[in-house]
Amino acid sequence: MSHEPDRASAIADLMRAGRENSRLSMVFRYAIAERLGLTVSDLECLDFLADVGSATAGQVAERTNLTTGAVTSVLRRLQQAGWVTTERDPADRRRVIVTLRPERAAELERPYERFAARAKQLVEGYRVEEVMLLVRHFERLQAMYLAELDHLRSDEAAQHSA
Repeated sequence: MSHEPDRASAIADLMRAGRENSRLSMVFRYAIAERLGLTVSDLECLDFLADVGSATAGQVAERTNLTTGAVTSVLRRLQQAGWVTTERDPADRRRVIVTLRPERAAELERPYERFAARAKQLVEGYRVEEVMLLVRHFERLQAMYLAELDHLRSDEAAQHSA
């Protein structure tokens, strides 16, 4: 007896669940941004900086899929609101290094605290092997997202140069 119909159904369920998870994640991020008085683009930039510490404006643009012009506006707004500091890169004065202000990091994390506690409680019920499967799954998804973003960017560049 073949397990393929069960497997196909399970894969379809996984794909549906992934899309719904993605949608709810985006809705949640909009709500967090609104609560903090930010745009979602502002929040994406701040979250990236919270993860990496400091980055160039170009790195922020690349990881958030914003144009350099849009990132310049976002960073100016975030600096004026006291979220980030900017300084010229001593190695290349044309580049700007952006850093999340440490005293604002807790404020950025606060709206996520309840969800993070519930997520931790959820995964505490998983075996180590299950957690590692999820880690590998998310790492592979991240790599796929980055590859697809590169593909979309190269397609867009090719269309603009044609």
